[in-house]
Amino acid sequence: MNKENRTDGNCINEILCVILVLQENACPDNCLQTCDRPVLGGGTNCLICNTRPVMLYTCCGNGTPWSMPITKDSTATCTGNTDTCSNVFRVEKIEGNCCTFRVLADNTDETSIYPYVATNVFFTMDCSCLCCIRCLSDTYVDCLC
Repeated sequence: MNKENRTDGNCINEILCVILVLQENACPDNCLQTCDRPVLGGGTNCLICNTRPVMLYTCCGNGTPWSMPITKDSTATCTGNTDTCSNVFRVEKIEGNCCTFRVLADNTDETSIYPYVATNVFFTMDCSCLCCIRCLSDTYVDCLC
């Protein structure tokens, strides 16, 4: 973690910084299957993992995960329609206390072993608005261009 990505006292931002570093340095040669593995590695269904998906919980969300549309349609909302929204994200960039996330969508390809696909939808959130993150199992996400 470099100095410009460090924050003082925001544990969620610090965890997101670690996840970002792990994703940037994902290495297929280190596939330790321990709970505290320091780098993203392969699982039983994943030869090379490049993403640690996260779910975000805001301080005023009453235990409901943060949700974002999976399209850039400006009229898309996440109230009542879960087919057009996702609550699973990938850390893409961190600057100070702000984190840019990519929205991940459920993979509809039933033959794929990977649970998510990348969307072209991004958002930036002030990490001081977050009270909890939930890390999901490491996976591979295609098309991270």
